[in-house]
Amino acid sequence: MTRFEQVEKFIFEKLEKDLPHSLYYHGLHHTKDVLNMVSVIAKSESIGEKELELLQVSALFHDAGFILHYKNHEEAGCEIATELLPQFGFHKSEIKIICGIIMATKIPQTPHNLLEEIICDADLDYLGRTDFESIASSLFEELKVHVLLDDEKQWNKIQVNFIGNHRYFRPFGQENREALKQIHLAKIKEWLDQNP
Repeated sequence: MTRFEQVEKFIFEKLEKDLPHSLYYHGLHHTKDVLNMVSVIAKSESIGEKELELLQVSALFHDAGFILHYKNHEEAGCEIATELLPQFGFHKSEIKIICGIIMATKIPQTPHNLLEEIICDADLDYLGRTDFESIASSLFEELKVHVLLDDEKQWNKIQVNFIGNHRYFRPFGQENREALKQIHLAKIKEWLDQNP
């Protein structure tokens, strides 16, 4: 078993056991989705094996911080990664890169290099996909439980602002997700116009 496979097995079990059940959006399914998408986008960028491993490990930990607390979960994810990864043979220099990749996903996204741009696009890939509505709905339910918004109108205003300001950094998202993302945005704006 490679060190990545060992980490993946460990983290999947940990997230399954320790993540709060109220994470309708940020659950294990989201981590698996982001892990899949970093691999897809990395392939389109011809990323080398070493960088791919760092990206994949970052995807595994990017929302692990929710185990500790809801706010600033990216920092908490870095703490968890820094504590756990040495036992899987990761060096300080690798962990530093991984933490940079995790922190890039903090909203508003601030990637500083190719690997960070890839995870940012993977993390919000759903914005331009056909499963957007069901995924957005799960985030709405999660935010309601955590008392971060009140109703559908407020949620849709947040979505218009968020999606309107979002951009895909890499060609994969720009070419395969942007057009449908704009359609989703137009639908939400239309809903708001009809529900003043």
